[in-house]
Amino acid sequence: MTGNRQAAADTDVVHAEAREILGPFTGPVAAASLTHNPKNGVTAGVWAVSAGDRTAVLKVLTRTKNATGRWAASDDPRHWNYWLREADVYDSGLAQTWQPYGIRAPRLLARVQRADGDVALWLEQARGEPGTAWPRARHVEHARRLGAAQGAAPARDEPWLSQRFLRQYIGGNTRGEELLDDDEAWQQPLVRDHFPPGLRHDMVRLHHDREWFLQIMEGLPRVFSHLDQWPANVRSDGPDSVLFDWAFAGDGALGEDLGNYLPDSVFDLFVPAADLPGYATRAYQAYLHGLRESGSRVDERLVRLGVCASAVKYDWLTALMLARASEQQLDYGGERGVSAELRYRERGSTLAFLAGWAAEARALAPELGFPEAPSGR
Repeated sequence: MTGNRQAAADTDVVHAEAREILGPFTGPVAAASLTHNPKNGVTAGVWAVSAGDRTAVLKVLTRTKNATGRWAASDDPRHWNYWLREADVYDSGLAQTWQPYGIRAPRLLARVQRADGDVALWLEQARGEPGTAWPRARHVEHARRLGAAQGAAPARDEPWLSQRFLRQYIGGNTRGEELLDDDEAWQQPLVRDHFPPGLRHDMVRLHHDREWFLQIMEGLPRVFSHLDQWPANVRSDGPDSVLFDWAFAGDGALGEDLGNYLPDSVFDLFVPAADLPGYATRAYQAYLHGLRESGSRVDERLVRLGVCASAVKYDWLTALMLARASEQQLDYGGERGVSAELRYRERGSTLAFLAGWAAEARALAPELGFPEAPSGR
């Protein structure tokens, strides 16, 4: 949802759709831009729409936005950034598949095919507490519900769900890779002063072991996955979690969603890095509890391997931070500056935590019949 405050593409179209979908109402129609990733080529914009006393969220999907590189929209229904996937997930009802376990999507009010080829999704506006402000216990409870949902709901294979998401997503994040072996890059003040000792060795090894980690993740039990779970994509609705942004949804490894949710809580400064070890332990145990509640009897070591090996998703982040160490640091959406020292300290600590996950995955995988990891450099 973008930091860019553009007006809705065509005010007359938005007003006409609002009157058709939200009416009858009296009073004006107003649209306020919501924060999202402005680089993503599949998103024309996201707005909170008010029409009299009625409200909704309008998200417009497109494939004509001028986005280059890894954020370009794709016409391939299996591609991680397929432009129409979110509409299909909502329209099919698949976004509500976890509702019996306390995680639901916003209600789809309407899917509108526009004359210019774009697709407008009119969604319920959830008004509960945002995940970015949740107490730790609520995040842990969300992990339990996620475990119950993924333990009970079968894997899905609709033709528009993403496949091999992790491999494609990481493969498109290449900025700064050449700096991983560059002494000067590691001596930049933000990096030198705020990255923990030993992080260079651990992150360079993770990068060189990338293919091994991806093969591990692709060999684990499969579950229907959201693949973009983090606190900014969830709100409370009474006891339920309301989960947004299903654009990446598809095939994932058991534990992969949790392995994304936990570090992302810290990378974007919603949870202090110092709290991550205890928080991750509680959330992992809750996820396991949810799996068992739903009747899953999967080997717990496979679950742990899925969470730990998912550290590979952040292989690209170290290189990116090396590349951006001399740039202004902005928040998600690009609207406000953040403390560079705070960001590098918190992210450095979290990357060190993920190095621990990676080491645990290397030790655990051979016990479960997977090949041993390559020898360390």
